[in-house]
Amino acid sequence: MTTGWTPRPPDAGQPRGEHLPELDVPPPGRQRRWTVLLRLLLLLPQLIVTALLGVAAFFVTIAGWFAALVRGRLPDGVARFLGLFLAYETRVTAAAMLLVDRYPPFSFEAPGHPVRIELRPGELNRSAVLFRIVLMIPAVIVTTLLQYGWAAVCWVFWLITLVLGRMPPAVFGAVAAVARYRMRYQAYTMMLTSAYPKGLFGDAPPAVGLSAPAVPSGTRPLVLGTPAKALIVLILVLGIVVACASPAVRVRDDHRDDRYGSSHAPTAPAAPPAALEGPASAPIRTS
Repeated sequence: MTTGWTPRPPDAGQPRGEHLPELDVPPPGRQRRWTVLLRLLLLLPQLIVTALLGVAAFFVTIAGWFAALVRGRLPDGVARFLGLFLAYETRVTAAAMLLVDRYPPFSFEAPGHPVRIELRPGELNRSAVLFRIVLMIPAVIVTTLLQYGWAAVCWVFWLITLVLGRMPPAVFGAVAAVARYRMRYQAYTMMLTSAYPKGLFGDAPPAVGLSAPAVPSGTRPLVLGTPAKALIVLILVLGIVVACASPAVRVRDDHRDDRYGSSHAPTAPAAPPAALEGPASAPIRTS
């Protein structure tokens, strides 16, 4: 299915149900600096809506898991809702990551929006469905590192885009690769495809003579140069650093608290654990 959610048969010679989800984003163009400056503020209502829809998608995915385990595929209604949610969430993500300047509509259907995804839900291997959580572990690790790394470096990309009024090609390629991998990971998690997420470092150059996609796209195929690949590596490395540093900071803080308590109040009784704990708190497109 594309943005309009139209199922298509598998490509010739491709295993049934093994279609890798595709992301279509226009090539990088001019962006209004004021929308870049206020992007997250402008998208705040969209982020709230996607968060609420994400809760519903979580429970629908659980129901779909049981159905797919029995039937070997998602029910049409479940696949349609999850596909439309993923399309909507991907449009919001693309805008938040500065891939496009177009504001996403508050609608599942957005045929005129430049960001589109293509899904082809089909048959699922019941064993792969049963052990989905285990199979997801490598993709979860990669996605988590990308999110940590993106959080560490996104302000630099935002500043570059704000100053230049457009995203440089190398930055666009790296950001699009991260967004596409994240979308493919979500599609696999929601069983909208049996194809494992891949293609983080882009696609091979198209063969000579292949026709261009129907929708002008800067990401299909997503051919990345060395600078874009280097940025992806940087994002992964920063993700590893952040992931490793966070527990270390907590451990150092705990040791500092212990030393402070032992030196300043050696005779004070320890407070019960419950008294030290605050209230618990709890977070992640086709067109």
